Amino acid sequence: MDLNTVWFILIAALFAGYFFLEGFDYGVGILLPFLGKDEEERGMIIATIGPHWDANEVWLITAGGAMFAAFPSWYATMFSGFYLALLLMLVALILRGIAIEFRNKDIRPKWRSTWDWLIFVGSLVPPLLWGVAMGNLLLGTPINADMTYIGDFWNLLNPYALICGLAFLVIFTLHGAAFLSLKLEEPILDRAFTAARRIWPAALIVGFLAFGVGYFVTDMYERLGVNPGLVPISAGAAMLAAGWFIRKKQGGWAFVMSGICITFSAITFFVGLFPRLMVSNLSPEWSLTIHNASSSPYTLKVMTIITAIFLPLVLLYQGWSYYVFRARVTRESKLEY
Repeated sequence: MDLNTVWFILIAALFAGYFFLEGFDYGVGILLPFLGKDEEERGMIIATIGPHWDANEVWLITAGGAMFAAFPSWYATMFSGFYLALLLMLVALILRGIAIEFRNKDIRPKWRSTWDWLIFVGSLVPPLLWGVAMGNLLLGTPINADMTYIGDFWNLLNPYALICGLAFLVIFTLHGAAFLSLKLEEPILDRAFTAARRIWPAALIVGFLAFGVGYFVTDMYERLGVNPGLVPISAGAAMLAAGWFIRKKQGGWAFVMSGICITFSAITFFVGLFPRLMVSNLSPEWSLTIHNASSSPYTLKVMTIITAIFLPLVLLYQGWSYYVFRARVTRESKLEY
């Protein structure tokens, strides 16, 4: 296996980890105004992600940095072609971070309500745009022979990409509801299960719709055949299992299943893309691949050595932080968010 392939796999793993971890963060933010009936309850909901949300964002920063270093042409083409969409996402993430930190700076209900709705908006926009972006990467965008995106923002808003955006949004919301069922007590716990039961059918339908449509409007059928393989089938099975565990009010297993669905769906996407990085719908020869868009072999070698040293330390630290803050948030907890 060459280093180009290794770094494609590492970037895929970073995005899969980001969607798994930040997915429940987004879901919690989306559910915040609806599950929290008063200020104390909304504070408890935010406290469930308070110790984790900023660390989860690091996965995105790391993935972007890895793209820039390992595949600079991919980074340049994607970030210039998807500029407006990524700018909107950045603004939403900034507003969300500010809102989480600022809502507790004043006790006035109007102040806190305003920031809570900004958390909602800042949590709703990114998954929607991530789904649109990932759908377009697989479907194909107008890229010329110079690896330059020659379309505009409206090219990105095609039906398949919008279905993918809706799938990301609904599945992440379900993931957030499952996470809250692990972290809160009654009566919010019961509301979280109720929300999950209501969201699950929509997540199941739109998730299977995104995969089914993608199997025929992209070249995944040509590449994978009638049997897509164990990974995408396992993603669908995990979503079905999540619904069963939600009905049984087994929040831990429901969270595991929604997480498996998200992770395996991300892996399926990258498997369908490999060895390409961005598909050109003008000519297959103009697609960006792990070879024509990569850095030099020496750069990839140095990056691999550094990653092998520091990545395990980062994973150990983040695992430790989740262990430390593993307890449920109760009304007696000292809330910091």
